[in-house]
Amino acid sequence: MPKIIVNTRLQVGNCKEIIERLGVQMLEAGYVKDTYIEAVLQREDILPTGLKTGLVNVAIPHTDVTHVNESAISMTTLNRPVKFYLMEDPSQEIDVDIVFLLAVKEPEEQVQLLKNLIAIFQNEELLAQMKDIEDENSLNQVIKASLELV
Repeated sequence: MPKIIVNTRLQVGNCKEIIERLGVQMLEAGYVKDTYIEAVLQREDILPTGLKTGLVNVAIPHTDVTHVNESAISMTTLNRPVKFYLMEDPSQEIDVDIVFLLAVKEPEEQVQLLKNLIAIFQNEELLAQMKDIEDENSLNQVIKASLELV
């Protein structure tokens, strides 16, 4: 399982700021290379990662394995929704409530991680629970348990 960094109620102005803030956490932890943040931002411009998941929308920004030292997820709930462009229709924006910034070291890991995350995204009740948690330790336990269950 990847390392997990959890934040709650992060207050940011836009999707670029959230990618930068979460990316810095991953960089400071040594999980990613110094090229990671810029690579994620460039990829997000070309292939956006906003997903409509019901009442609580998510985004899963990520980039190539060449920018990663160790697999990790930096996950946050947001104080206010932030606009991301839709993965399936890059011309549309959606309000995102939870962001999962992904750093995957091995390409074969990415498929399994995305499957596990999709299972979480399909559970509207779980996403609503995650969004409402204010304690980072509690959120960390919920996300770890959710990733292990799928």
